[in-house]
Amino acid sequence: MRQLTGVISDRGSKYAVSGNPVQGRHDIDAFLKALKKDKKFAKATHNTWAALLSDGTPLKGDDGEAGAGMVILRMLEREGLRDHVVVVTRWFGGKHLGGDRFRHVQDCVRAYIDAEPS
Repeated sequence: MRQLTGVISDRGSKYAVSGNPVQGRHDIDAFLKALKKDKKFAKATHNTWAALLSDGTPLKGDDGEAGAGMVILRMLEREGLRDHVVVVTRWFGGKHLGGDRFRHVQDCVRAYIDAEPS
């Protein structure tokens, strides 16, 4: 598991990104469960995620942040990153971010992809 914490802070909201190689839905569920064993991530407002499996199956979860899973999935598709789950975690800071929240999700995924060894 790889995590980048403190990636973005905006109007009190804080973002982190995590990820891990996966082979299917079972691995994704196991990864999310392991991530949420950390109390910090369990108490997060949103743990949005997506994975693109090698057979082309797209999987995603918004965890209350409508549309965020699709943002992650589209980036994975563009990068050709398959069999890898990416989770963007947000701790809500009390002020709504509007459309900026999607830019922050993109920035987190970009940071993760850029840090991923080829």
